[in-house]
Amino acid sequence: MRKLLLSLTTVFVMTGLVVAAEVTLVKFDADTKEVTVKEGNVEKVYKITDKTKFVSVDKDGNTKELKYENAIKGLGNPKAAGRLKFEITTDKDVITEAKLKGRKGK
Repeated sequence: MRKLLLSLTTVFVMTGLVVAAEVTLVKFDADTKEVTVKEGNVEKVYKITDKTKFVSVDKDGNTKELKYENAIKGLGNPKAAGRLKFEITTDKDVITEAKLKGRKGK
């Protein structure tokens, strides 16, 4: 019984280290790979690393992995600032996964 409680406690503690939230893009700096986002009324700066995974989600909920080059086109677009909403999963101040909403093809 004690082993079960200890293992459950460990799982809950490890789950608390990774946080997912829906945010709004404020600005993106491609040179330093930093993204400034707004969570509620608070602005935070997160870093993008080589291990950051970008995913596109369509309106049916299907996901498709994006290349870094394609993801920064959307993040670096000047019209996206203040309008682009997406979901991020973070570990401290690093984005581990970003889920961007897919657009209709032309």
